[in-house]
Amino acid sequence: MVTDTGGIDDKSFNQSSYQGLTEAAAADPNVTAQFLPSTTTADYASNITSFIGQKCGIIVTVGFLMGAATSKGATSNPGTKFAIVDFPQAALTPTPESNVDALTFNTVQDGFLGGYLAAGMTKTKKVATFGGQKFSTVTIYMDGFWDGVQYYNAKHHTNVQVLGWNEKTQKGSFTGNFTDLTAGQRLTTTFISEGADIIFPVAGGVGLGAMKAVQNADAAAGTQKVNAMWVDTDGCVNAAQFCKYFITSVEKGIQTAVKVAVLSAAKGTFKGGNYVGTLANGGVGLAPYHDFASKVPAALTAELATVKAGIESGKIVPATKSPV
Repeated sequence: MVTDTGGIDDKSFNQSSYQGLTEAAAADPNVTAQFLPSTTTADYASNITSFIGQKCGIIVTVGFLMGAATSKGATSNPGTKFAIVDFPQAALTPTPESNVDALTFNTVQDGFLGGYLAAGMTKTKKVATFGGQKFSTVTIYMDGFWDGVQYYNAKHHTNVQVLGWNEKTQKGSFTGNFTDLTAGQRLTTTFISEGADIIFPVAGGVGLGAMKAVQNADAAAGTQKVNAMWVDTDGCVNAAQFCKYFITSVEKGIQTAVKVAVLSAAKGTFKGGNYVGTLANGGVGLAPYHDFASKVPAALTAELATVKAGIESGKIVPATKSPV
Protein backbone atom coordinates (compact mmCIF):
# COMPACT_ATOMS: atom_id res chain seq x y z
CA MET A 1 0.00 0.00 0.00
CA VAL A 2 1.13 3.53 -0.79
CA THR A 3 -0.18 6.03 1.75
CA ASP A 4 -1.38 9.51 1.02
CA THR A 5 0.41 12.34 2.82
CA GLY A 6 -1.81 11.99 5.88
CA GLY A 7 0.25 8.98 6.98
CA ILE A 8 -0.45 5.44 8.09
CA ASP A 9 -1.86 6.51 11.47
CA ASP A 10 -4.10 9.37 10.32
CA LYS A 11 -7.10 7.96 12.23
CA SER A 12 -8.89 8.04 8.89
CA PHE A 13 -8.68 6.63 5.36
CA ASN A 14 -4.97 5.69 5.27
CA GLN A 15 -5.21 3.82 8.56
CA SER A 16 -8.45 2.09 7.57
CA SER A 17 -6.99 1.04 4.22
CA TYR A 18 -3.97 -0.53 5.86
CA GLN A 19 -6.18 -2.30 8.38
CA GLY A 20 -7.95 -3.87 5.41
CA LEU A 21 -4.58 -4.97 4.05
CA THR A 22 -3.46 -6.51 7.34
CA GLU A 23 -6.82 -8.26 7.74
CA ALA A 24 -6.31 -9.80 4.30
CA ALA A 25 -2.87 -10.98 5.40
CA ALA A 26 -4.37 -12.51 8.53
CA ALA A 27 -7.02 -14.29 6.46
CA ASP A 28 -4.69 -15.68 3.79
CA PRO A 29 -1.15 -16.97 4.52
CA ASN A 30 -0.16 -16.13 0.95
CA VAL A 31 -0.64 -12.41 1.63
CA THR A 32 2.07 -10.25 3.17
CA ALA A 33 1.21 -6.61 3.92
CA GLN A 34 3.63 -3.72 3.63
CA PHE A 35 3.37 0.01 2.98
CA LEU A 36 5.42 2.96 1.79
CA PRO A 37 4.63 6.40 3.27
CA SER A 38 4.27 9.47 1.09
CA THR A 39 5.64 12.60 2.74
CA THR A 40 4.71 14.75 -0.25
CA THR A 41 2.69 14.22 -3.42
CA ALA A 42 5.99 13.82 -5.28
CA ASP A 43 6.45 10.47 -3.51
CA TYR A 44 3.39 8.82 -5.08
CA ALA A 45 4.93 7.84 -8.41
CA SER A 46 8.26 6.68 -6.95
CA ASN A 47 6.53 4.58 -4.26
CA ILE A 48 4.30 2.94 -6.86
CA THR A 49 7.32 2.28 -9.08
CA SER A 50 9.13 0.71 -6.13
CA PHE A 51 6.29 -1.72 -5.52
CA ILE A 52 6.00 -2.52 -9.24
CA GLY A 53 9.69 -3.41 -9.14
CA GLN A 54 9.03 -5.77 -6.22
CA LYS A 55 6.38 -7.52 -8.37
CA CYS A 56 3.66 -7.09 -5.73
CA GLY A 57 0.49 -9.08 -6.26
CA ILE A 58 -1.60 -5.93 -5.83
CA ILE A 59 -0.74 -2.31 -5.11
CA VAL A 60 -3.28 -0.35 -3.09
CA THR A 61 -3.19 3.43 -3.40
CA VAL A 62 -5.15 5.72 -1.14
CA GLY A 63 -6.98 8.90 -1.93
CA PHE A 64 -8.10 11.17 -4.74
CA LEU A 65 -4.68 12.84 -5.00
CA MET A 66 -3.13 9.54 -6.09
CA GLY A 67 -5.33 9.13 -9.17
CA ALA A 68 -2.83 10.41 -11.76
CA ALA A 69 0.11 8.39 -10.44
CA THR A 70 -2.04 5.26 -10.18
CA SER A 71 -3.37 5.75 -13.72
CA LYS A 72 0.16 6.09 -15.08
CA GLY A 73 1.41 3.03 -13.20
CA ALA A 74 -1.55 0.90 -14.30
CA THR A 75 -1.32 1.98 -17.95
CA SER A 76 2.41 1.30 -18.13
CA ASN A 77 2.16 -2.02 -16.29
CA PRO A 78 -1.00 -3.83 -17.44
CA GLY A 79 0.12 -7.03 -15.72
CA THR A 80 0.16 -5.40 -12.28
CA LYS A 81 -3.05 -5.26 -10.27
CA PHE A 82 -4.07 -2.06 -8.49
CA ALA A 83 -6.82 -0.95 -6.14
CA ILE A 84 -7.38 2.73 -5.43
CA VAL A 85 -9.50 4.14 -2.62
CA ASP A 86 -11.76 7.10 -3.37
CA PHE A 87 -11.10 7.40 -7.10
CA PRO A 88 -13.58 6.17 -9.75
CA GLN A 89 -12.66 4.17 -12.85
CA ALA A 90 -14.06 6.86 -15.14
CA ALA A 91 -11.50 9.38 -13.84
CA LEU A 92 -8.51 7.20 -14.77
CA THR A 93 -6.53 8.66 -17.66
CA PRO A 94 -6.15 8.30 -20.54
CA THR A 95 -8.75 5.51 -20.25
CA PRO A 96 -10.17 3.31 -17.48
CA GLU A 97 -7.86 0.35 -16.92
CA SER A 98 -9.03 -3.24 -16.41
CA ASN A 99 -6.22 -3.84 -13.91
CA VAL A 100 -7.57 -1.21 -11.48
CA ASP A 101 -10.24 -1.92 -8.87
CA ALA A 102 -11.69 1.49 -8.01
CA LEU A 103 -13.09 1.50 -4.47
CA THR A 104 -15.62 4.31 -4.16
CA PHE A 105 -18.30 5.15 -1.63
CA ASN A 106 -21.58 6.99 -2.06
CA THR A 107 -21.09 8.96 1.14
CA VAL A 108 -23.71 11.53 0.20
CA GLN A 109 -26.10 8.91 1.58
CA ASP A 110 -24.73 8.51 5.09
CA GLY A 111 -23.67 12.16 5.09
CA PHE A 112 -27.38 12.92 4.63
CA LEU A 113 -28.18 10.81 7.70
CA GLY A 114 -25.45 12.60 9.65
CA GLY A 115 -26.88 15.99 8.71
CA TYR A 116 -30.38 14.93 9.66
CA LEU A 117 -29.13 13.66 13.02
CA ALA A 118 -27.11 16.82 13.65
CA ALA A 119 -30.14 19.00 12.89
CA GLY A 120 -32.16 16.97 15.37
CA MET A 121 -29.51 17.22 18.10
CA THR A 122 -28.30 20.83 17.88
CA LYS A 123 -29.33 23.18 20.67
CA THR A 124 -28.10 26.36 18.99
CA LYS A 125 -29.66 25.60 15.59
CA LYS A 126 -26.22 25.95 14.03
CA VAL A 127 -23.97 23.10 12.88
CA ALA A 128 -20.74 23.24 10.89
CA THR A 129 -18.69 21.21 8.43
CA PHE A 130 -15.42 21.82 6.62
CA GLY A 131 -13.10 19.93 4.31
CA GLY A 132 -9.39 19.27 3.95
CA GLN A 133 -9.27 20.03 0.23
CA LYS A 134 -12.01 20.66 -2.30
CA PHE A 135 -12.15 17.23 -3.90
CA SER A 136 -15.36 15.46 -4.91
CA THR A 137 -14.62 12.71 -2.37
CA VAL A 138 -14.64 15.39 0.34
CA THR A 139 -17.49 17.59 -0.82
CA ILE A 140 -19.79 14.59 -1.37
CA TYR A 141 -19.83 14.14 2.43
CA MET A 142 -20.45 17.85 2.93
CA ASP A 143 -23.21 17.87 0.31
CA GLY A 144 -24.96 14.99 2.05
CA PHE A 145 -24.61 16.65 5.45
CA TRP A 146 -26.03 19.92 4.12
CA ASP A 147 -28.87 18.12 2.33
CA GLY A 148 -29.76 16.16 5.46
CA VAL A 149 -30.04 19.34 7.50
CA GLN A 150 -32.31 20.91 4.87
CA TYR A 151 -34.49 17.80 4.81
CA TYR A 152 -34.84 17.94 8.59
CA ASN A 153 -35.75 21.63 8.37
CA ALA A 154 -38.44 20.88 5.80
CA LYS A 155 -39.90 18.04 7.87
CA HIS A 156 -39.84 19.88 11.18
CA HIS A 157 -40.35 23.47 10.00
CA THR A 158 -37.10 24.54 11.64
CA ASN A 159 -34.20 26.67 10.42
CA VAL A 160 -31.00 24.90 11.40
CA GLN A 161 -28.04 26.61 9.68
CA VAL A 162 -24.98 24.89 8.22
CA LEU A 163 -21.76 26.87 8.61
CA GLY A 164 -18.80 26.04 6.39
CA TRP A 165 -20.61 24.71 3.31
CA ASN A 166 -23.47 25.38 0.92
CA GLU A 167 -24.44 22.54 -1.40
CA LYS A 168 -26.18 24.87 -3.86
CA THR A 169 -23.25 27.22 -4.38
CA GLN A 170 -20.53 24.60 -3.74
CA LYS A 171 -18.70 27.15 -1.61
CA GLY A 172 -17.36 26.64 1.87
CA SER A 173 -14.41 26.24 4.20
CA PHE A 174 -11.27 24.13 3.64
CA THR A 175 -7.96 23.88 5.46
CA GLY A 176 -6.04 23.23 2.23
CA ASN A 177 -4.59 19.87 3.30
CA PHE A 178 -5.17 16.79 5.46
CA THR A 179 -2.24 17.27 7.83
CA ASP A 180 -2.41 20.73 9.45
CA LEU A 181 -4.08 20.12 12.81
CA THR A 182 -3.59 23.75 13.84
CA ALA A 183 -5.65 24.91 10.84
CA GLY A 184 -8.44 22.51 11.80
CA GLN A 185 -8.41 23.77 15.37
CA ARG A 186 -8.43 27.41 14.30
CA LEU A 187 -11.30 26.98 11.83
CA THR A 188 -13.38 25.00 14.32
CA THR A 189 -12.80 27.62 17.01
CA THR A 190 -14.25 30.18 14.60
CA PHE A 191 -17.32 28.03 13.95
CA ILE A 192 -17.87 27.59 17.68
CA SER A 193 -17.56 31.34 18.22
CA GLU A 194 -20.27 31.77 15.57
CA GLY A 195 -22.60 29.48 17.51
CA ALA A 196 -22.11 26.03 16.01
CA ASP A 197 -22.50 23.26 18.59
CA ILE A 198 -21.96 20.23 16.31
CA ILE A 199 -18.85 20.03 14.10
CA PHE A 200 -18.34 17.61 11.18
CA PRO A 201 -14.75 17.76 9.86
CA VAL A 202 -14.11 16.00 6.53
CA ALA A 203 -10.37 16.38 6.62
CA GLY A 204 -8.63 13.19 7.71
CA GLY A 205 -6.14 13.80 10.49
CA VAL A 206 -6.91 17.54 10.48
CA GLY A 207 -10.10 16.53 12.26
CA LEU A 208 -7.99 15.87 15.37
CA GLY A 209 -7.30 19.59 15.48
CA ALA A 210 -11.02 20.24 15.23
CA MET A 211 -11.60 17.93 18.16
CA LYS A 212 -9.02 19.80 20.22
CA ALA A 213 -11.03 22.97 19.63
CA VAL A 214 -14.21 21.16 20.74
CA GLN A 215 -12.44 19.92 23.85
CA ASN A 216 -11.10 23.39 24.64
CA ALA A 217 -14.50 25.00 24.18
CA ASP A 218 -16.12 22.61 26.61
CA ALA A 219 -13.32 23.04 29.12
CA ALA A 220 -13.78 26.82 28.97
CA ALA A 221 -17.55 26.50 29.40
CA GLY A 222 -17.20 24.02 32.24
CA THR A 223 -19.77 21.75 30.59
CA GLN A 224 -20.15 19.77 27.38
CA LYS A 225 -21.94 22.11 24.98
CA VAL A 226 -20.12 21.37 21.72
CA ASN A 227 -20.05 17.94 20.09
CA ALA A 228 -19.00 16.44 16.80
CA MET A 229 -19.24 13.71 14.19
CA TRP A 230 -16.16 11.90 12.87
CA VAL A 231 -15.64 10.91 9.25
CA ASP A 232 -14.60 7.76 7.34
CA THR A 233 -14.15 5.56 10.43
CA ASP A 234 -15.68 5.11 13.87
CA GLY A 235 -14.14 7.96 15.84
CA CYS A 236 -14.69 6.15 19.12
CA VAL A 237 -12.32 3.46 17.86
CA ASN A 238 -9.74 5.49 15.92
CA ALA A 239 -9.82 8.71 17.97
CA ALA A 240 -10.99 7.22 21.26
CA GLN A 241 -9.67 10.10 23.35
CA PHE A 242 -12.49 12.24 21.95
CA CYS A 243 -15.22 9.59 22.05
CA LYS A 244 -17.43 11.44 24.53
CA TYR A 245 -17.90 14.21 21.95
CA PHE A 246 -18.90 11.99 19.02
CA ILE A 247 -22.65 11.72 18.50
CA THR A 248 -21.82 9.27 15.70
CA SER A 249 -19.36 8.85 12.83
CA VAL A 250 -20.21 9.03 9.13
CA GLU A 251 -18.40 5.94 7.91
CA LYS A 252 -17.28 4.38 4.67
CA GLY A 253 -16.36 0.70 4.58
CA ILE A 254 -12.79 1.20 3.39
CA GLN A 255 -11.40 -1.58 5.52
CA THR A 256 -13.68 -4.27 4.10
CA ALA A 257 -13.39 -3.02 0.51
CA VAL A 258 -9.59 -3.13 0.60
CA LYS A 259 -9.57 -6.54 2.25
CA VAL A 260 -11.86 -7.98 -0.43
CA ALA A 261 -9.77 -6.47 -3.25
CA VAL A 262 -6.52 -7.88 -1.86
CA LEU A 263 -7.96 -11.34 -1.23
CA SER A 264 -9.41 -11.42 -4.76
CA ALA A 265 -5.93 -10.76 -6.14
CA ALA A 266 -4.48 -13.52 -3.96
CA LYS A 267 -7.16 -16.00 -5.05
CA GLY A 268 -7.02 -15.18 -8.74
CA THR A 269 -10.54 -13.74 -8.87
CA PHE A 270 -9.53 -10.08 -9.23
CA LYS A 271 -11.59 -7.97 -11.62
CA GLY A 272 -11.04 -4.31 -12.34
CA GLY A 273 -13.97 -1.92 -12.30
CA ASN A 274 -15.94 0.05 -9.77
CA TYR A 275 -17.02 -0.96 -6.30
CA VAL A 276 -19.55 1.52 -4.89
CA GLY A 277 -20.34 1.34 -1.19
CA THR A 278 -23.94 2.36 -0.41
CA LEU A 279 -26.39 2.23 2.47
CA ALA A 280 -28.07 -0.72 0.79
CA ASN A 281 -24.94 -2.89 0.53
CA GLY A 282 -23.48 -1.78 3.86
CA GLY A 283 -20.59 0.07 2.24
CA VAL A 284 -21.50 3.33 4.02
CA GLY A 285 -23.45 4.07 7.19
CA LEU A 286 -23.51 5.69 10.60
CA ALA A 287 -21.45 4.28 13.46
CA PRO A 288 -23.06 3.41 16.82
CA TYR A 289 -23.92 6.31 19.12
CA HIS A 290 -21.61 5.04 21.90
CA ASP A 291 -21.78 7.63 24.72
CA PHE A 292 -24.80 9.23 23.07
CA ALA A 293 -26.86 6.03 23.03
CA SER A 294 -29.09 7.33 25.82
CA LYS A 295 -29.02 10.94 24.59
CA VAL A 296 -30.39 10.57 21.07
CA PRO A 297 -34.21 10.60 21.35
CA ALA A 298 -35.92 7.39 20.30
CA ALA A 299 -38.19 9.37 17.98
CA LEU A 300 -35.17 10.79 16.15
CA THR A 301 -33.63 7.33 15.79
CA ALA A 302 -36.93 6.11 14.32
CA GLU A 303 -36.97 9.03 11.87
CA LEU A 304 -33.42 8.19 10.78
CA ALA A 305 -34.47 4.62 10.05
CA THR A 306 -37.29 5.93 7.86
CA VAL A 307 -34.94 8.33 6.06
CA LYS A 308 -32.41 5.55 5.51
CA ALA A 309 -35.10 3.32 4.00
CA GLY A 310 -36.22 6.22 1.80
CA ILE A 311 -32.70 6.72 0.43
CA GLU A 312 -32.27 3.00 -0.20
CA SER A 313 -35.57 2.79 -2.07
CA GLY A 314 -34.92 5.93 -4.09
CA LYS A 315 -37.83 7.82 -2.56
CA ILE A 316 -35.37 10.30 -1.04
CA VAL A 317 -32.69 11.44 -3.49
CA PRO A 318 -29.80 13.56 -2.15
CA ALA A 319 -28.71 16.30 -4.55
CA THR A 320 -25.28 14.83 -5.29
CA LYS A 321 -24.95 11.75 -7.49
CA SER A 322 -22.90 8.63 -6.83
CA PRO A 323 -19.13 9.19 -7.25
CA VAL A 324 -18.94 6.85 -10.25
